[in-house]
Amino acid sequence: MTNYAHGHDAEKIAAEWLEGQGYKVLALNWRHQRAEIDIVARKAHQPLTFFEVKYRQSTGQGSGLDYITTAKLRQMAFAADLYVGMHHYPDEYVLGAIELAGPDYEVTNFIAEL
Repeated sequence: MTNYAHGHDAEKIAAEWLEGQGYKVLALNWRHQRAEIDIVARKAHQPLTFFEVKYRQSTGQGSGLDYITTAKLRQMAFAADLYVGMHHYPDEYVLGAIELAGPDYEVTNFIAEL
């Protein structure tokens, strides 16, 4: 299986996991020109959240969250700004992350707000 296929599977499983935690998934793998958001979700009485999904088959080379750099955060914020502008979303929003690992795509870390 390719890295792209693993990543896409991880995004779907992360979205299902979020739904199990009470989130409503509004968009999965949203793209616009040079911007991408893995998951856009909202939980009642909480801000809209733009999630980055990181998958690692093993943690031998570090966790997936280790790869959310300052540059990645800037890209996420740029994409989130585009999304809220296009959807005329007037309220607060935040960036979050979900890490999955192993052959069963187990959620190993969750950050509701980066």
